[in-house]
Amino acid sequence: MDVTETMLPGVGMRYEFTTRHGELMGIIAYRDGKMDLLAYEEDDPDEPIGMVRLNRVEVETLAEILGAPRITARIADLAKEIPGLVSAHVGIPIHSPFAGKTLGDTHCRTETGASIVAIVRGDRVVSAPQPDELLSADDVLVVIGTESGVEAVQQLIGVTQSWS
Repeated sequence: MDVTETMLPGVGMRYEFTTRHGELMGIIAYRDGKMDLLAYEEDDPDEPIGMVRLNRVEVETLAEILGAPRITARIADLAKEIPGLVSAHVGIPIHSPFAGKTLGDTHCRTETGASIVAIVRGDRVVSAPQPDELLSADDVLVVIGTESGVEAVQQLIGVTQSWS
């Protein structure tokens, strides 16, 4: 399926695709985590016939239901919009001092200036994790910050290799 992605500077990203039945669907992913889900008339792709507005919690719930890897892709897209900001996936190795501890125990944002915006755990994603979220070896942290901030997270967590 082809998905058209359009950056909306200062707003977020717009995604559009056509279903197998020919219906045009749109999603506007706002920078603050909110989303609009849109359905369009077949003969007028500029006028939505229906819209559902979701807040951040509703977006997270829907993402978990539909397959949350899309969240990490959206975060990466938003990071591209802001100069100097990067996103990376940082795996927690078994020897990490934070395996078995909470996210809050890392003091990540205070120590590095970077933010952990999601945790990928197998095929599940914990988006906007709370400080009491327990970290496990093999979790993958989705980190946003400056390049040096992301590198500092890798060092803090005890990573020798990561991927973006």
